[in-house]
Amino acid sequence: MTSTEALLIALPAVPVAVAALVFLAPSGRVADRINLFGAVLTAAIAATLVVLALDAAPGVAASGSWFTLDVAAGVFLALAAAVGFASALVSPTYLRHAGRSWFGERRSHVYYYAAFNLFWAALLALPLAANLALAWLLIEATTAASALLVTFSGKRSALEAGWKYLVLTTLGLGVALLGIVVLYAAVGGHGPASLGWDALARSAAGLPARTTLFAFVLIVVGLAAKIGWAPVHNWLPDAHSEAPPPISALLSAALLPTVLLIAWRTQLALAPALGQTAVQELFLGFGLVSLAVAVPFLWRPLPWKRLLAYSSLEHMGIIALGIGFGTPLAIAGVVIHLAGHAIAKSLGFYTAIPLLRQDPGAARRAARGVARFSPSTAGAMTVSLVSLAALPPSPLFASELMVLLGGIEAGLLAVAAVAAVLLALGFLGLAHALLEGLYGGRGSRGTGPRPRSARAVALLSGVAVVALLALTVAACVLPGSDLVRGLMGGGA
Repeated sequence: MTSTEALLIALPAVPVAVAALVFLAPSGRVADRINLFGAVLTAAIAATLVVLALDAAPGVAASGSWFTLDVAAGVFLALAAAVGFASALVSPTYLRHAGRSWFGERRSHVYYYAAFNLFWAALLALPLAANLALAWLLIEATTAASALLVTFSGKRSALEAGWKYLVLTTLGLGVALLGIVVLYAAVGGHGPASLGWDALARSAAGLPARTTLFAFVLIVVGLAAKIGWAPVHNWLPDAHSEAPPPISALLSAALLPTVLLIAWRTQLALAPALGQTAVQELFLGFGLVSLAVAVPFLWRPLPWKRLLAYSSLEHMGIIALGIGFGTPLAIAGVVIHLAGHAIAKSLGFYTAIPLLRQDPGAARRAARGVARFSPSTAGAMTVSLVSLAALPPSPLFASELMVLLGGIEAGLLAVAAVAAVLLALGFLGLAHALLEGLYGGRGSRGTGPRPRSARAVALLSGVAVVALLALTVAACVLPGSDLVRGLMGGGA
């Protein structure tokens, strides 16, 4: 066994071990420390693997029957690791004032950290899966663990959201499984290895076009329910609203894009049998419909976390458009957008911790006048929504421009024009929500002293600003890089 293979095994194994160890913790504080230690170790392993993957661009750093460490794995592993690590850091702050949930203080921490680490383990393993069947199993594993976390508060609304999430995403994964079965029959497989990305790519040219297209549509439509694309996104606003803020960040900034990677890998592997037109129509259709559905909700006064949930719908639509356009410029835009969205959206959900502490009513209505009672929380809200609205110098402005120009380069001017109008409307909705949230006249004056979580969020805001500005600079040099070439040709 090579050192890289050992790291690949250790990556999901560490959080699984943490999930088991927290049951031995005599108190919630000890469980916090166990989780923090595991998060640091997991993040260090992930960072090493990401460096190895990106250094090998546009090739493959390591591969086997069940795993692959390539550029795509490196990019999406970086997302899952960074957001998971940040969520692990802020989780003790959330739990300190989260109430008792279903159990007492210690058992609540144990329940939360066990489910959190199992969810994170599956999420970290997913980008590394070299096999469509294994990827499906890992996606199902994320559903089981994250559904428990959505219901963590024990409220009736959380139970309903968790049930809706579990039923709708499992139904979608059932459709995807049917597509995998059809594809397996088409390739004449004699074992799970025939569903490996490399095996599918080798056999794609000889596959029957209609059967392969049928299987591909079933797979992508099924995964769309987990990705959160409209019109199969119904679970997303409720689950994001009811889950603990650190879990909402993982759901939005890491889970949705990572499941999208599986749809992308499937498309790259089967491209010779599918044809460019069918792939474009499917991804562009999901992209435009997601944007169109999100915009009216972004114009409505929504509770903070629900607003961020509909923003996720919009941004997953943008990423779908970039993949559908398929040009190097559009794919470079997708990479920048994935990273920028992860930073800004995570910060937005973490901001909900001090916001709901000082203004509990913001869980049921739009936040108002936050700048008057919590400047640090208002600052974090500003960084998050300015970035998500793609206002320069946000890297999301650069990424959206790159995606739209990529669409024009692909000869799809009408699609790019419609997308530009929808993005402009989305920008206006988020800008209005930000101004109302900061300076609206009917908001709460806040209750009690400023919580410690507000200071922690202020620190995270500073880190986010630096990271976002660095991404804006990276957007100038990314097109034409080995990383983009690896995603276009080596993603499967």
